[in-house]
Amino acid sequence: MIQVRANVRLCEGFANCLVAAPDLFDLDDEDKVIILQDELDETERSRVEEAIRSCPVSALTIAGA
Repeated sequence: MIQVRANVRLCEGFANCLVAAPDLFDLDDEDKVIILQDELDETERSRVEEAIRSCPVSALTIAGA
């Protein structure tokens, strides 16, 4: 299992993560990222890594990575 972490202080609401994985991420009312699943199966790693790479402010990370 992998865990994704979000630094909401860095998030500026670009929503690139939603484009990469709309079933894993969302934005709240203040346009800050919300992670929809606490733990993800290893099979989701490539989509998660794409979402992380697409974030222009580096607000997303994989825990322990």
